[in-house]
Amino acid sequence: MKSLKSVKWILLLLVLPTLVWAQKQERQMGDTTFYKTLIPETKQGLLKNVSMIANMNFAFRNEFVDGEYTQSRFKNEQFRLEIRGQVHEKVYFRFRDRYTRAQTSESIDNLSRSVDLAFVRFDISKQFSITAGKMCADWGAWEFDWNPIDIYEYSDIVEYADNFLTGVGFTYTPSNRNQWTFQILDSRTKSFDELYGVSQPLYTESKAPLAFVANWRGRLFDGKVNTIWSYSLFNEAQDADGKGANMNYIALGNEFNFGKFRFIYDFKWSDEELDRTGIVSETIPNDLFEYSVDNTLYIGHWVNLRYIVSPKVHLTMVAMLDIANWKNSWRDPSNTTGEEHIRNAWGFIPAVEYYPWSDLNMKFFANWVGRRYDYSDYAKTSLGAVDYTTGRFTIGFISPLGIF
Repeated sequence: MKSLKSVKWILLLLVLPTLVWAQKQERQMGDTTFYKTLIPETKQGLLKNVSMIANMNFAFRNEFVDGEYTQSRFKNEQFRLEIRGQVHEKVYFRFRDRYTRAQTSESIDNLSRSVDLAFVRFDISKQFSITAGKMCADWGAWEFDWNPIDIYEYSDIVEYADNFLTGVGFTYTPSNRNQWTFQILDSRTKSFDELYGVSQPLYTESKAPLAFVANWRGRLFDGKVNTIWSYSLFNEAQDADGKGANMNYIALGNEFNFGKFRFIYDFKWSDEELDRTGIVSETIPNDLFEYSVDNTLYIGHWVNLRYIVSPKVHLTMVAMLDIANWKNSWRDPSNTTGEEHIRNAWGFIPAVEYYPWSDLNMKFFANWVGRRYDYSDYAKTSLGAVDYTTGRFTIGFISPLGIF
């Protein structure tokens, strides 16, 4: 009997580690709270106020130059990944990175040029907030205010601008009819030499290259008329006498809603003592001026028409005209007429948009993006510019896809 009991104890000791291991495995497989989660439990409630959005514009393009077919290709027109949310009752953050732009750090703000937004907002009260970080310069006009994925082609002034700058912003919203914003920003992301040329002889970099932006958003007549107006002053440089070289920019965006029909007109005016936009300087050959010229003027007109045939089918039409002038064209010895006009850039974008689902913000589209560039007689004869046209027929889809 004693030998039998001894055998039982030996078997029990041999089996006990196996039973313990099995219980451990069961606990690991069945009890998900055994291991610490990636996000601590005390922080998981914050996810209720955090969103991730994949902003996409994907298309199949058929491209033309001067009426001649050149190529067809698929293209990711836009892909911008965004994370935003509220981490405190008074603190909100937003980050958006553009994957369709080079990931290179800029010399001024030390952020990649691909980063659109990286800011924190502090809600001081229901009416007043302060924003700090890299943000959208609140330049006004509807074309610039929309999500970039919804723009088939930008007009010249917006396309060539530094639209996302680092600084601080102050917003006052006294009612749902008015909102006022004031921003103090770096005037650029690139250095002075990178933007205007190392050999720029007339101006030197400002010690405080800042931009000051004031914006008014208005909602009038129960939303039938809406405005986004702004004025911006960019302190860029100074001349040998210490006089500042600034850029003055005005944008007046006006939206009119008439039921199924909507009409938008944006006016833009950019007076640049140094050619910040750069279109005029690009037109001038390097053997004449290898740096950015001074005293340019850009004027833009942008019209957007939308007719809602049904909740699923929308017809849109965009028309634009961008005018570029060089007020100091007398610096060119060959300009014997004193002509200041450089070019007109026209744009026409008719489109059909289809929204298949009422519970998902996604649209499929087909459009034609036509551009025509007409140069002045002076630009043709003295600068060697040549008129040309471009066009593309595109089919694709657009969506700010909410991941969570």
